[in-house]
Amino acid sequence: MSAGLLGSVRNLLDSVLGLARTRLELLSAELQEALATHAFAVVGACAALVLGALGLAFAGIAVLLAIAPEQRLAADTLMALVFIAAGAAVALVLRARERPRVFEASLDELQRDREALTP
Repeated sequence: MSAGLLGSVRNLLDSVLGLARTRLELLSAELQEALATHAFAVVGACAALVLGALGLAFAGIAVLLAIAPEQRLAADTLMALVFIAAGAAVALVLRARERPRVFEASLDELQRDREALTP
């Protein structure tokens, strides 16, 4: 092989490695961002669940103490049904919510690279 061809191969390999490094850095940054976002969401959701459950429990106790003893069973049953319905509604909303794709920017860049390299 001639020195010019060997130099061209080295330059091509250097360019490919540089491109791969850039893509891996982007992927790493996206992964860190996704992990931070999800960790914050999990901690926030847990706090909201605990505080909401405590609030509902105290509200339910207050309602039961305010109602006449003969009607407490009916009120307790009604509150339980309302809480179950509210829980089901929240579960349906969370299930229907659209989630962003992880690594979307990296996948888009790789697709552009592929299109650029395709003859």
